[in-house]
Amino acid sequence: MKKTIVSALGVVALSVSALSASAATLDDVKAKGFVQCGVSQGLPGFSNPDSAGNWTGIDVDLCRGVAAAVFGDATKVKYTPLSAKERFTALQSGEIDVLSRNTTWTATRDTTLGLNFAGVNYYDGQGFMVRKDLGVKSALELSGASVCTNTGTTTELNVADYFTTNKLEYEIVAFEKADEVVAAYDAGRCDVYTTDQSGLYAQRLKLTNPADHVVLPEIISKEPLGPVVRQGDDQWFNLVKWTHFAMVNAEELGITSENAEAMKSSDNPAIKRVLGTEGEFGAALGVGNDWAFNIISQVGNYAESFNRNVGPDTPLAISRGTNDLWSKGGLQYAPPIR
Repeated sequence: MKKTIVSALGVVALSVSALSASAATLDDVKAKGFVQCGVSQGLPGFSNPDSAGNWTGIDVDLCRGVAAAVFGDATKVKYTPLSAKERFTALQSGEIDVLSRNTTWTATRDTTLGLNFAGVNYYDGQGFMVRKDLGVKSALELSGASVCTNTGTTTELNVADYFTTNKLEYEIVAFEKADEVVAAYDAGRCDVYTTDQSGLYAQRLKLTNPADHVVLPEIISKEPLGPVVRQGDDQWFNLVKWTHFAMVNAEELGITSENAEAMKSSDNPAIKRVLGTEGEFGAALGVGNDWAFNIISQVGNYAESFNRNVGPDTPLAISRGTNDLWSKGGLQYAPPIR
């Protein structure tokens, strides 16, 4: 391992002056006929294109949900792949309508960039991946390691905090694009790959020999990931926020993409409000009263999205853990529709 010490790492933040939304995002989206969604450049389980250019993932499902709420058609989305460095500028400039790209909610990002986080669709934490033949069982054994990561993310500061606190030596090897980080680690240019733990499981699938690598048990940070919109447009902010809440509420109430139609005849007032057979909750969001029904029937509830994209039966094989419902020991909790 290398013995270079990086003594100081600054907070990775943009200095761009953010412009407030024009308070007409929903009107603009309706006029052009689709939602422009900023996503990653390819992170399996979260936002990843197949060979035909079809995007899937938890973050993609959020975008599809917004489209279903607005248009009654979850396919009315166009995707803009963005690096970590350019993602906020793309949102600030109006190039995209919503950023749904495994993005951590922090105080700096929430208060200085002219942006609003619209919830947490995945609770994560930063971890480390190493080659099994390195013989490392804990991150506390990584003194002297070279560490590959992305620029423009929270990971660099987290690494600095962790290694400094534990009096460990290290060297950062940073790249702008995620695939560049994966390629560098796979080629042996660094000893360790660090990013959100979910990302490690996803990116491990891209390595030449995935089975030769192990994700260490330590989680060194809080990484609440969620969609982001521009400040100054509460209607659009509310719509994106309640898209996620609708999916969580649907799981809690037992409403799925398969039974949503049948559940319209339920006598349960909470179910009736979610599915639009009681009340007029769509009007305040600027959409039809069947907005949540369209999300659930076309995209699914939160459990369906999680299990389809990152769950135990997928190559990522991630358990619900902190992303389970609050009633099952997790952190996913949605205000009621009433």
